Amino acid sequence: MPATTSGKRLGVLGGLAIVLLGIVCTRTWFLQVVDAEGLETRVAEVRSRTVQLLPERGRIFDVDGRILADNERVLIATIDRAVIRKDAERVELFLRLSGALQTPVTELERRYQSKLYDPLQPLPLKEGISEQTALFLRERSEDYPGVDIEEGWRREYPYAPIGAHVVGFMGAILERQLPYYRSLKYSPNERVGQYGVEQTYESVLRGKPGYVRYEVNALGQIIREIERVEPIPGNDVQLSIDLDYQQFAEQALETMLSLRRQADAGTVKLENGDPDPQYPEVNFYKAPAGSALLLNYDTGEVVAMASYPNFDNRWFNAGISSTKFKSLFPETKDPDQAIIVNRAVSGRYNLGSTFKPFTAFAALDSGQISDPIKFKYRDEGTYKLESIPNGRCQEGVKCVFKNAFCSATNTPCRYGPVTVEDALAVSSDTFFYKIGEQILTQRGYRPILEEEVRKFGFGAPTGIDLPFEYGGALPSKELKQSLAEAGAIPKDEGRAYYVGDNVQFAIGQGLLAATPLQLGLSYSVLANNGRVITPHVANRILESGTPDGDAGFADLSKATVLDDRTRGEVIRSVEMPPEVHDPIVRGLTRVVNGPGVDWDFYHKATGEFLFKNYPRKLLPIAGKTGTAQGFKNLPWNDSSAFAAFSLDPTRPYTAVAYLEKSGYGSQAAAPVVKCLFSALAGVVDPQEVIPSNPLDINSTAVARSQRLVSPLCLSGFGGGVRD
Repeated sequence: MPATTSGKRLGVLGGLAIVLLGIVCTRTWFLQVVDAEGLETRVAEVRSRTVQLLPERGRIFDVDGRILADNERVLIATIDRAVIRKDAERVELFLRLSGALQTPVTELERRYQSKLYDPLQPLPLKEGISEQTALFLRERSEDYPGVDIEEGWRREYPYAPIGAHVVGFMGAILERQLPYYRSLKYSPNERVGQYGVEQTYESVLRGKPGYVRYEVNALGQIIREIERVEPIPGNDVQLSIDLDYQQFAEQALETMLSLRRQADAGTVKLENGDPDPQYPEVNFYKAPAGSALLLNYDTGEVVAMASYPNFDNRWFNAGISSTKFKSLFPETKDPDQAIIVNRAVSGRYNLGSTFKPFTAFAALDSGQISDPIKFKYRDEGTYKLESIPNGRCQEGVKCVFKNAFCSATNTPCRYGPVTVEDALAVSSDTFFYKIGEQILTQRGYRPILEEEVRKFGFGAPTGIDLPFEYGGALPSKELKQSLAEAGAIPKDEGRAYYVGDNVQFAIGQGLLAATPLQLGLSYSVLANNGRVITPHVANRILESGTPDGDAGFADLSKATVLDDRTRGEVIRSVEMPPEVHDPIVRGLTRVVNGPGVDWDFYHKATGEFLFKNYPRKLLPIAGKTGTAQGFKNLPWNDSSAFAAFSLDPTRPYTAVAYLEKSGYGSQAAAPVVKCLFSALAGVVDPQEVIPSNPLDINSTAVARSQRLVSPLCLSGFGGGVRD
């Protein structure tokens, strides 16, 4: 019995052996005969190493050819991963390399563990090493096995920090971005555009990588070069940005914000006129941030786009420690302190009275006001909603809305009988409260105001070629419902769209949110008689290798244009017959030039005092002040806005400024715009733009100060009314 069992076992084992032998023979036959070519390829891959050759990135120029983003060839120390696969050997080698590369062992280990570097490629240990360090490592290859020196590129920003929010910066591919960039055949080791033009035009600027393939021996040592494919450089990009005006806009903006921090916002008073004891008697404006914008309203070109706080984009290539970087760019939940935010395209703001021209357009275009000359409203300083019964008002529903206070009387300003033109000139709130109510209640509660202002681009992205654009929000029943569901407003408030919502909407308050760029685009539509044009910061895509010209400039006369985008796309046309368009423009012209209205006493137009010394004959302009009420309606939380456009079609410019928590529109934002138009008129000379000094990596400032040498163009601000 045991013998029989033993024999059966031997038979089974023998059969299994025959089967396994058959499988091995079949696989061998398959590899040698059927898949011989594939086997040879894999063997060749094992005996070779492919090194990617990154292309020189395309350069970025301003409209005159100043080189805003350039490249510097750098040396990179790398190491073969096979040499450091074992922990003990890696620690020993990193200890030796730490001194040579002047890099902590922890940083070398972090790179080894990081998923941002291609595991099939040599590991970059440090970029931008010196020639002496490279020579030292090459001469001591026996002490540093697997270490090699490769050539790469480092991005340079010669005029930093000017225009940093527009130009952007380069950065390592983030872990969440890896799947996307892998799909585009990027190496995880590459640096890509992470902000501004660098990000938007990544595919244009990058170029096409090449490679070199080496034959290596069993130790990974190079025997010979098998194949080389040279990289193709990226294309150059010429911007519409004029660095002269870009620097000037940044200087005017920062100077004005600094001045506003020294200004008293006033005392909060009780109804009896006594100071409110819960607040200090003296309160200064915080004035933490803002933006300024200069557009060509005929082409959509962005001539200047300033945002404050600014930053120096060279920090992102400075090779500083993560601790140093976090100290410069700390994470914050306070939007006032956010640095890497282009407030011109990402800011979410009430617009205050700068929105009133579009409420006026809605009334005229919809027929709510049939005759802009004959229609007059008697402004007594307050407006009581006509559609709300008195009983509801007594139950706590807000029914009475007031004008801003006049300093001469310390009561709501009274302007008497006003037309559309008058109401814009002196910024009569009650005139627009009446429109806000009646355009809703007399039109079957249809969203007429929303529909009319959408024609100008409010409530939708402009399509500018910069990342992170905010599309804006227009008050509506749907918006209120979504905000209530998100917990941003009370549930009861989100149940319906009320008359009070539309009244606030009509003066640029309430749930309205827009960017300074949207405001500038909308004023451009008024300026160019109805064309909504896509704004842009890139004018031309140029063939790679644009030659250098004078110091700091490229020679654009020798550039090859691949794509001309100077004239932005006309998205749509807004019908503006003279009876609709002209009263609005006349009112905006009076904001700057006067006159105001004379009733009880003379009320200046809101910008009349500021612009009294402006060279109107050299460059006539029309514009509108605005003050967006802030948290709890406290004066130091009011934000300042001003938008204006040239009345000279040969110099078709629109300018906008928005200064957060800086006070009245005539006091903060309007002076910045006045400076911009004064420079365009030729009465103010912008400071010469010169290349930056080397970045001081020991500095604790994210950007050097940008201040006007002479702030006289800001003078004349002030006045007695809110706007």
